[in-house]
Amino acid sequence: MSLPTPTREAVDAVDLLWDRRPLATRGPKATLSLDAIAAVAVEIADAEGVGAVSMQRVAEQLGFTKMALYRHVPNKDVLLAVMIDLAVDVPPDLAGVRGGWRGKLTRYAELLWEVWQAHPWLPTVTLGSRVMGPNETGWVERAVRCLADTGLTGDQQIDAVLLLSAHVRMAHSLSAAGSFPWDANRRLTAAMTEVLRDRAADFPSILAAIDGATGRPVRSVTDGIGLACVLDGIDHQIRGRSG
Repeated sequence: MSLPTPTREAVDAVDLLWDRRPLATRGPKATLSLDAIAAVAVEIADAEGVGAVSMQRVAEQLGFTKMALYRHVPNKDVLLAVMIDLAVDVPPDLAGVRGGWRGKLTRYAELLWEVWQAHPWLPTVTLGSRVMGPNETGWVERAVRCLADTGLTGDQQIDAVLLLSAHVRMAHSLSAAGSFPWDANRRLTAAMTEVLRDRAADFPSILAAIDGATGRPVRSVTDGIGLACVLDGIDHQIRGRSG
């Protein structure tokens, strides 16, 4: 079966992210670098959201023309790929973490949470099929490596890492609110309070859960039962394989 032909954007992203593009040997020496461009773009995204990032805005902040940026990065889509890999930073070293695979994956989830809290635009731009850089791919490698000696099949290892990452993404979403009728303190948002209370007969379970909640905010990926449920489920699969 033939492999699909990658898009031009995908080829450009791979070349830049994985240092496969040959360096220019002619012309004036560059006074602008891809790292500098990406760093400014990340600063803008952190402060104002990724929607505020544009080639023009980055160029102006660096004191260059937009055309000067195109010598280093062909378009905003490729710039975004470079921004993601810069923002996630180098993958964590989990070798010294105690507690076996469970302790390591817990620490992995905590560190991923910290990265997403530092760069809250990351979860929204890391969805879908795309080219990943060495830093981001290294994070995935660390997570899969935690399960390498558990007896899980390749399919199960991949599924476990997907599930863990999905929980971190959901916990981050909860901490930022917006995806649920409740806020980061597990209370009804101001916009939803009156309408749900007025239609209490239609939403009794949501209201009962909120009324019974503590009202404390989600402060970390380990806050609540979500991560424990995910790891318990992985443990059940591991024990089933060993049995």
